[in-house]
Amino acid sequence: MDFLSEVLGETLILGIDSLILGICVNQLSKCKSILNALQKAPVLDIDHTLNKEIKKYPNDTIPYVVIRGLVKPLGNPITSNYNHNVTGVVQRLTIKEHVIARTSAGFWSDQTRTIHEVCNSTPFVLNNGQYEIEVLDALAAQLLDMDVISDKFEPMTPGVIDHVWGFFSGIRQRGLQTMEEMLRDGSYITAIGELSRTHSGQLKIQPPKDGLPLYLTTATKSSLLQKLTSSRDFLRVLLIIFGSVATVASCRIAYKYIKRRRRKAEEETMKRQLAQGRKERRAHAREKNLSEVQLCVVCTENPKEIILLPCGHVCLCQDCSENITDNCPVCREKIQSKAPAFIT
Repeated sequence: MDFLSEVLGETLILGIDSLILGICVNQLSKCKSILNALQKAPVLDIDHTLNKEIKKYPNDTIPYVVIRGLVKPLGNPITSNYNHNVTGVVQRLTIKEHVIARTSAGFWSDQTRTIHEVCNSTPFVLNNGQYEIEVLDALAAQLLDMDVISDKFEPMTPGVIDHVWGFFSGIRQRGLQTMEEMLRDGSYITAIGELSRTHSGQLKIQPPKDGLPLYLTTATKSSLLQKLTSSRDFLRVLLIIFGSVATVASCRIAYKYIKRRRRKAEEETMKRQLAQGRKERRAHAREKNLSEVQLCVVCTENPKEIILLPCGHVCLCQDCSENITDNCPVCREKIQSKAPAFIT
């Protein structure tokens, strides 16, 4: 049996486990880098001290900083589609389809899929009295906390044809959910990102250039640190679990490989012993004092016992024929097969 077929199950488990393990390692590395950067990030107030703080850093840029302030639009804000009294600076409109789908096991389960999503934004700043910081590329924020302005679910009333079609297709429509979320004008949020000052003296916060995430959230720095610490600890537990599975699968493969090698070594030893036994028995059974014509042309000790085909030369003893497999030692013709020869 081929060795790969023997360890096919362990190989599949090891492959899938290694993929998950690699994803966990990558996520843990990202989580650690974000956690370290956030722990070192200074918490600054939007006031007259900002210009003094930013001068302490090269190129008037703080790589990662925590700023809290009130959201204020630059120009006209976005008006809610469902509540005209609500205005904001970032708007997300989402339409989701709710269905009941049949799984491969034959059960029916609720599923939701987004069929349409639109995001709108307008320039805005974080304000504190007469001081303000412009927020750039808010839609690129990894964490963007917004208020739910409207969340409507419109159920569908299927007819007989819909029921029949749903039974055969495996999907039954439940309804559509329309949701509107907004970052409201006047919200008090925490912005975490790269703070820089332009040549004109304008302060701006944006996604960091070193790959760290931009956060626009209502949570505080300590709350974010707790969430990231929990995520880091959870990823460590996953690493231990999947690392243990990978170790067990690798040990199983190594055990089967060593067992296979030992079995092959035992088989080779048995073959050599059997061959040696046959050789000794042949030596006892052979005739002695034969003429030179009757002796093997290679060893010139044992009688000729093997005929080579297709040339038909009877020139080898059994012992020598086991080592000669290519060409006839007499005519050099290619050996295709061998057969015992009985000379009387």
